[in-house]
Amino acid sequence: MAIYHLHVKVIGRKAGSSAVASAAYRSGSRLRDERLDRSHDFSAKRGVVHSEVLLPDDAPEHLSDRERLWNEVEAVEVRKDAQLAREVEFSLPRELTQAQGIELARDFVQSEFVDQGMISDLNVHWDFAEDGSPKPHAHVMLTMRSVDGTGFGAKVRDWNRTEMVERWRERWAEIANERLAELDIDARIDHRSLEAQGIALEPQSQIGAPAQRIEGEGIEAADRAEMYREIARNNGARIIADPGVALDAITHQQSTFTRRDMAMFAHRHSDGMDQFNAVMGAMRNAPHLIELGKDAFGNDRFTTREMIEAEQRLHRAADLMAERERHAVKNADRLAALSDAARRSLVLSGEQADALAHVTDGRDLSLVVGYAGTGKSAMLGVARQAWGAAGYEVKGVALSGIAAENLESGSGIASRTIASMEHGWKNGHDMLTSRDVLVIDEAGMVGTRQLERVLSHAAEAGAKVVLVGDPQQLQSIEAGAAFRSIHERHGGAEIGEVRRQRED
Repeated sequence: MAIYHLHVKVIGRKAGSSAVASAAYRSGSRLRDERLDRSHDFSAKRGVVHSEVLLPDDAPEHLSDRERLWNEVEAVEVRKDAQLAREVEFSLPRELTQAQGIELARDFVQSEFVDQGMISDLNVHWDFAEDGSPKPHAHVMLTMRSVDGTGFGAKVRDWNRTEMVERWRERWAEIANERLAELDIDARIDHRSLEAQGIALEPQSQIGAPAQRIEGEGIEAADRAEMYREIARNNGARIIADPGVALDAITHQQSTFTRRDMAMFAHRHSDGMDQFNAVMGAMRNAPHLIELGKDAFGNDRFTTREMIEAEQRLHRAADLMAERERHAVKNADRLAALSDAARRSLVLSGEQADALAHVTDGRDLSLVVGYAGTGKSAMLGVARQAWGAAGYEVKGVALSGIAAENLESGSGIASRTIASMEHGWKNGHDMLTSRDVLVIDEAGMVGTRQLERVLSHAAEAGAKVVLVGDPQQLQSIEAGAAFRSIHERHGGAEIGEVRRQRED
């Protein structure tokens, strides 16, 4: 099972750390520390499968040398308690091959750190647990100062903001899930807390990596390990009492699963062999566990009765909405919106115009599929004006806050996260009505459970829903390829011409 983990820490002299020593350990290499006049040799370390320094465009080329980079960082920081570097450690989905994991880590580091001006020392470790299962993860050491052709400048305070860490956590889940979807792997990670996901288990603290222990945290590591075991014991007891808790948690990440998936989950949420066996027995004998048969690899696959029922409810709501035509837009309103767009120098392509006609043709359910840069948001902006002229209120939602911001800036549709909208519904606020048009962007990343709740509410309220997604988003952050299955069942408009970029 893919596991979400992203931890951010500061490497500083206050804790007795050295940037050069930290870099040597994470890269499994021997580096000379000029400030301490000694070498740090970790070349015997196993499991480092990829190691490189990535530079922003303005950085001097010589800083791609790891030893020179971190010695220059040490030289420019003169305070005894100086913060030397920031480290971001994150787990890679174990469903990926080494090459796929390295490529994913590089893409994340490039977009979120290097493109923002940070020099990034990336090291991918491919360790293995005692049972032989892979534990792939990445360590990224980041510089904390601006850099140009002359070297390091001032500290960048914006990189210290809490909002940045929240963004990195959210973006790692988004980028990893997009890649898993592109590779047609039915597994997802979720940056949200267990409580936010609706999973009735206690979150488990991290024991602490060897890289942390060598920096003076060895005494505390034993205490953290005991706390970890205590939480695991408590979670194991909860699962034995109600195995549905475990099966629900597993199917938040993948719609079907194997005995190995159950064993890995039981291992994480139990303490000792006796409790592990009891947890496995409870899950295997759960009344709502459904055996589906063998997959292409000969593994027995399972799902839950709740997942099957959620899929059935989803399709009932989608079928009902696809048959209803309650949100027609007059041709005059559509033409007026197109004319206004033309006055703003926005002329829709043939595909965009067809998509506009599709989403405003009156049906309560519409789907639009197109790659990034094909102008989906621009088309939706014209549709928003046409819907508004017809007397409808247009609302936008997306799974993540970043996606909601992009939808609003690109289309002018006031947008929020789906979680925020559902929270309002629970408190009786912002309920949908028959005069609402709800646009769901990046619908391919929305899980079966969540999309079912939204469509069921919309169908009951008589609202219109427009699902917008990328054809590469074959599956979702939660389990079940809901967007794909609805598209296969009802079709939709497709926009294939990329208009944002001009070069391949």
